[in-house]
Amino acid sequence: MIKIPPYLQKGDTIGLVCPAGYMPFEKVKTCVNTLQDWGYNVKVGNTVGGGSATYFSGTDEERLRDFQQMLDDEEVKTVLCARGGYGTGRIIDHIDFRKFRKAPKWIVGYSDITVLHSYLYSNYYIASLHAPMAGAFNEEGFKNEYVLSLKNALEGKKIKYQCAVHDFNRRGEAIGELLGGNLALLAHGVGTDSDIKTRGKILFIEDVGEQLYNLDRMLYQLKRSGKLSRLAGLIFGGFTDTNDTERPFGKTVSEILRDIVQEYDYPVCFDFPVSHTDRNYALKIGAGYKLKVGKTKVTLEE
Repeated sequence: MIKIPPYLQKGDTIGLVCPAGYMPFEKVKTCVNTLQDWGYNVKVGNTVGGGSATYFSGTDEERLRDFQQMLDDEEVKTVLCARGGYGTGRIIDHIDFRKFRKAPKWIVGYSDITVLHSYLYSNYYIASLHAPMAGAFNEEGFKNEYVLSLKNALEGKKIKYQCAVHDFNRRGEAIGELLGGNLALLAHGVGTDSDIKTRGKILFIEDVGEQLYNLDRMLYQLKRSGKLSRLAGLIFGGFTDTNDTERPFGKTVSEILRDIVQEYDYPVCFDFPVSHTDRNYALKIGAGYKLKVGKTKVTLEE
């Protein structure tokens, strides 16, 4: 059975780290203030605003040390990744999870943090949170339903989301553990210790800034590795800021997604609010969900 970390109580401490790309401290202030307004203490890691003039928030060793410290700190009940980007895969195999396995805590983030979500599920069967990160709190984002869904998830409130129907949806119902995240990281995880077994699961996928042909290529990698063949259900989130080549690929994003799964018969939802935009609901990786793809609406609930 999946291990669900303890939900937060007022006064608990949330650790804030950057295990991948750099983020200036100014861009996390609203997040810190909001978490405190919610009743939590916040411990800010050295990688927040850290690093040199490179892409990363610190060297591999510095990022590993900062994340490991938050993971092992008994006061810290949740580790919120301030941003994704790239870099978690460079340190994942060196993280010591021995103490964490005995006392799991919520690991929160999306995008590059998909590496962590998949690793925790596949190796230790521990749930984590695919959810908004620090940047989502800015420009009054802390007031929207998507950031507030993170608060609700951390507090243990039961999740039920709805979204509009899409012309390419395939109707039906599915029950299963929820897995997924960023398409690029899921594809790159094939054959590694972050690889996921998807049979009987509800899979969700999103991505940003990719060429259309590359989306197609990564989806075919999932398909060829068996990740799409025996699902309980499939959720396509946002695929934003995509680009075409000078000689057109010949399909829209939705057509690429539709065609990759046309031979299967499980329910499929398009344009679910999980993405690199502000439309990004908190989802518990590994938790059991029911997906209903109907004629007039789509619902996903625990």
